[in-house]
Amino acid sequence: MRTAAAELKPRGPLAALSLLLVVVVLVLVLVGGGADAQEATCAGQLSGLAPCARYSVPPAPGQAPPAPGPECCSALGAVSRDCACGTFAIINSLPAKCGLPRVTCRQ
Repeated sequence: MRTAAAELKPRGPLAALSLLLVVVVLVLVLVGGGADAQEATCAGQLSGLAPCARYSVPPAPGQAPPAPGPECCSALGAVSRDCACGTFAIINSLPAKCGLPRVTCRQ
């Protein structure tokens, strides 16, 4: 019997990072504290990306990815460059900390 984790295979350069972004957003939403205090923090900015979750999962082979809606685009525009870059750096460091090979994405 195959597990769901065994079936998750990146399909493109953004697929692995998109999946990790969804996980990060969900964790931040579940762990989040007060909304007013979080809005100015990176965690608050990332938790605001919940409307983008459905757009960050790779589509089935042969299907085009859906275009993000205005709510997602607005939330994405609210994430600072420093927050986004810091988040990607953390995501890229996780495999090594878990004893897994580095994720590389090539088209």
